[in-house]
Amino acid sequence: MLSLIRTTSENPGFRALITLLDQDLAIRDGADHGFYAQFNKIDKINHAVVAYQGDEPVGCGAYKEFTPEAVEIKRMFVLPTHRGQGVAGAVLAELERWARELNYTACVLETGKKQPEAIRLYEKSGYSLTPNYGQYVGIENSVCMRKSVN
Repeated sequence: MLSLIRTTSENPGFRALITLLDQDLAIRDGADHGFYAQFNKIDKINHAVVAYQGDEPVGCGAYKEFTPEAVEIKRMFVLPTHRGQGVAGAVLAELERWARELNYTACVLETGKKQPEAIRLYEKSGYSLTPNYGQYVGIENSVCMRKSVN
């Protein structure tokens, strides 16, 4: 049975999954990985969700405040052996619920064109394309999305 835990970036399961995520992204992003990695530090993340199957951490995600009204979804990852089982959708829904409880009205995120499964998840979850924001303006590989959660 899948259980979701609200935590911080100090959670050992979260940290272990992020190590695997960074390894995966280094392969997918290739030469562009250094650019993206600078925006994906996990120190001081106060809102992280870890999905557990029994005692095993199998998926995670987090958010940081983007504006006083919106959060930015970050660090979404599911172990390859647990993909296609609804883990990512459950983590994302929990992050959105948590943001809504704290009176945020929207979620934004950035993903890469080399992550088509992530794009499909976000579209299926009600996210729409939005102009690239902040450091992603003009970055060809970046796909930015937004969803109202109020």
